[in-house]
Amino acid sequence: MTEQIQSQVFNDWLKDHKGILFKVVRAYGANLEDQEDLFQEIAVQVWRSVPKFRNDCAVTTWMYRIALNTALKWSSKERKHQEGREGIDQKAHVLTEQSGFADERLDWLYEQIARLDNVDRSLCLLLLDGFSYKEMSKIVGISESYVGVRINRIKKHLTKQSEKVT
Repeated sequence: MTEQIQSQVFNDWLKDHKGILFKVVRAYGANLEDQEDLFQEIAVQVWRSVPKFRNDCAVTTWMYRIALNTALKWSSKERKHQEGREGIDQKAHVLTEQSGFADERLDWLYEQIARLDNVDRSLCLLLLDGFSYKEMSKIVGISESYVGVRINRIKKHLTKQSEKVT
């Protein structure tokens, strides 16, 4: 694959599926500075993966797999460097899609997702994007039945948390 073709495929994927990356970045980045760093890291990994893509799964599945694996590696590496860092929220407009209004419910949901462990966080994002349990099991690397168990627990947990708010 030539670099020009790789670049075209990458740009098409990014244009068509950037929402996947934004969801993962928002769920795994503690603050906007971290989200920017993570987005760049995921973009680099997606770029590197273009020649390896063999059309044996959907592009969205491929990108989710790359994004989630990169986010998991990145977050464990970043956890070691978190002490003493302050959040930088002046660049919120960079990573948020401009909708004209703020949705407190969506902010609450992302806040709750960020508090989940890595596997549950990944499953929650995949569920919100409409992936089947079978697809989720392939992406995350757990059995399909265990995906169902984990999602049931996530739903109960989020329901319980929402009752505390209202």
